Amino acid sequence: MTTKKTSHDNDYMDFSKLEKEIENAVVSEERYWRENDAKIRAVEQRVPTYDDFREMVLAAHLKPLEEKDKISSIGTFTQVWNQSAQKLSKSQLKNEQLSST
Repeated sequence: MTTKKTSHDNDYMDFSKLEKEIENAVVSEERYWRENDAKIRAVEQRVPTYDDFREMVLAAHLKPLEEKDKISSIGTFTQVWNQSAQKLSKSQLKNEQLSST
């Protein structure tokens, strides 16, 4: 029995595919350790129920807001909640409130 040895000289290595696999492996590894740390913190804090434990692990990827990220620093909110309603001045609004009572 003789086995024919194959040559690998003409093989093609897809480095972009390899890079994606490595990136996915790194992301998976980071997620594993992040969730593991959350599990350890939950046990150390003696969370009362499994649901609390589970929520801590599921929220492990969240990071606290920084001082610059706080909503109060955004300023005034300018979203128009009811676009169909007409905009009334303060005096018109006051007159309308008085007439409805």
